[in-house]
Parts: sequence; C-alpha cells; structure tokens
Amino acid sequence: MPPIELSTSHMDRREFMRLVTSIAAALAMSCEIVLGESMPMKTAVKITCIIRYEIDPYQREAFKEYAENWGRIVPRCGGHLVGYFLPYEGTNNIAWGLIAFDSLASYEVYKKKLKADPEARNNFAAAEAKRIILREERNFVEIVDGTFGVSDAPGAAA
Repeated sequence: MPPIELSTSHMDRREFMRLVTSIAAALAMSCEIVLGESMPMKTAVKITCIIRYEIDPYQREAFKEYAENWGRIVPRCGGHLVGYFLPYEGTNNIAWGLIAFDSLASYEVYKKKLKADPEARNNFAAAEAKRIILREERNFVEIVDGTFGVSDAPGAAA
C-alpha cells in the first residue's frame, strides 16, 4: 500500500476528524504516514489516544511551544506521536494531540516513563503555571475492521 499523504493547511473540523480517523486506521494497518517533509512513520498499533484540549486562545503560542516539546518527549517515553494540531480556522480554543500505542498496557508503561521524565514534568508544570490548558479530554480509539479504505460505490446514497 502506498504512503498516505496528509496536509493540515486550511482544515475545518470535519476535515480534521477525517484526518484523525485516517491516521488511526493507517497506524492500525501498519501503513506509512507521511506528514509534510517529515520522515514516514511506520508502526503497527492497536489504539490511538486522541487528546482534545480547550486552550486559552490568547496563549496559542504558549500551547504551540508546549506541543513542540512533546515532539521530543513522547517518542523517548514510548508513544508513537502522530502529531499535535492547533486551531486554524473556526473555533479558536480547541487543539488536538494524537499518540498511538500498541496496547493499553504499553500506554500504562508510557505513563510511568512520562512521570519519571524531567523534561515531561517541566512541560506539564510550565503549562499549569501559565494556565494555557483550560480543559483536557482523552479518548482511546481503534479501527473497526472492514471500514478503512472502503470507497464510495457508484450511485450509492450518502
């Protein structure tokens, strides 16, 4: 299967959710994911943690820095970082983070490593001190077999 090319410019909520489900499905099927100029990510994972952040819209740049820090921390602690996404158009206070794992057990190991990682603790502390994150929700999703890569049949009603 060829790599899936993704673009995040000019994305509305519906397009973002389509992107999230495509990424989760591609990861579950061991597909390559190519994000812009970055290296392809190829991994077999069972679950993807989707983190929805309600952020202070006046601290967008502070959240961006917070998210960029996870780019070093998450892989070091054992997560498969899919990416962080800032609001672009529409709602200005919702951001997203996607991290994939082989299992809930590997997520638990990741959490322990995260708590022991000095840079992770500093990143959490800085976000808390600046109060850039007002609310955070975590959901774990998995691909439903038989639903990824299914194209529209000619003449099918939506």
